[in-house]
Amino acid sequence: MTEFVPNSREWLDQLQEEIISPEREIVDTHHHLWRGSREGRWSDYLLESLWTDTDSGHNIIKTVFVECRSSYWTEGPEYMSPVGETEFVSKIAEESQKSLGGHAAICAIVSYADITLENLLDEILDAHEDAGRGLFRGIRHSGAFDENRNSFIDPIRVVENNLFSRKDFIQGVKKLGFRGLTYESWLFHHQIKSFIDLARATPDTILIMDHLGGPLGVGPYEGRREEIFKEWKKDIANLAKCENVFIKLGGMAMPNNGFAWHKRSAPPSSDEFVYKQGEYYLHAIECFGPNRCMFESNFPVEGVSISYHVLWNAFKKIVNDFSENEKEMMFRNTATQVYKL
Repeated sequence: MTEFVPNSREWLDQLQEEIISPEREIVDTHHHLWRGSREGRWSDYLLESLWTDTDSGHNIIKTVFVECRSSYWTEGPEYMSPVGETEFVSKIAEESQKSLGGHAAICAIVSYADITLENLLDEILDAHEDAGRGLFRGIRHSGAFDENRNSFIDPIRVVENNLFSRKDFIQGVKKLGFRGLTYESWLFHHQIKSFIDLARATPDTILIMDHLGGPLGVGPYEGRREEIFKEWKKDIANLAKCENVFIKLGGMAMPNNGFAWHKRSAPPSSDEFVYKQGEYYLHAIECFGPNRCMFESNFPVEGVSISYHVLWNAFKKIVNDFSENEKEMMFRNTATQVYKL
C-alpha cells in the first residue's frame, strides 16, 4: 500500500469526487499567496498553485486575496513594510486578469496595516491604494488572541489582548469606514463578544469576520466541542444583530479547530465534512441571512486537511435546500457587493 506524505497534493488527490453543480459561478472570498518557505511550514503558493486549485472542477470566476505577511518591503519605515505585500499581489492579480484560459481572476486585495497608528494611517492607506492598482478594498488587522496559543498545533500571530477595545484601534476602524474600506478580522470563539462591542462602536464601517469566528478544539479546548458550540451559537446570534457585520463561511479545517483531519492517512470526503461541520454553517446562515454570508476557501491553509474541490462540494451540499437566489448570494453576489467586484 502506497503511503503519502500528509497534507501533500498526492495525499489530497487520494480522494476524488464528482463536481456538484459545476456551472455555478463562484467568488472565492479568501485565499493567500506567498513566496518561499513561510515560517518554514509552507512551500510557494503563487498563481499557478492557485489556478491548480481553482481549475479543479468548480467554476471559480473571481477571487479575493487576504493578507498573510508575505513579501513585505525590507527597506524604509517599518510601518510601511506591509505595502510590499499589496504591491506583490497586485502584479500577480494583473497577470491573472490577462489570462485567456478561463482561469479565476484575482479581483480584490485585503491588506494589512497597523490601524492603531492614528497619525500615520492615512499615509499607509494611501500607499496601499497606490500599490493596489485599483484592487485595494480593505484592511485585515486580526485580533486573534489566546493566552494558550503555545499549546496550539498551528502557530498564530502574536497580537495584543483586548485589541478590539483600544480607543486608537476603534478610531482606526472608523477611519476605514470613512474612506469606504472594509475592516476584516480573524478571531477566536471566546472573542466574539468583544467583536460585537467593536461592531457597535463602528456602525458606519463594514466589518467582516473570517472563519466563522474561529471555534477552537485543541489545547484546553479539546473535548469541549458541545460546550463551545452552545456558547458560539449564542454569540453568533448576537453578532448578527449588528447590521454592519458580514461573515465568511469557511476556515474551520485548520488544525486548531480540532477535527484532526490533517493527521489521517487520507483526507475527509465532502459528506464527512458536512456531517462534522454543517451545523456551524447553517446556524451562521440562519442568523446573518444569505445576504451577509459569503463562502471562503482559506487556501492553501485549509489544504492541510481537505482538497479544494471536495471543500466546495461540501459547501454546495450544506446549502442544497436553499433557494437559487440565496445560493447566488452566498457563492457570488454578497462578495460582489462587499468587495465591489
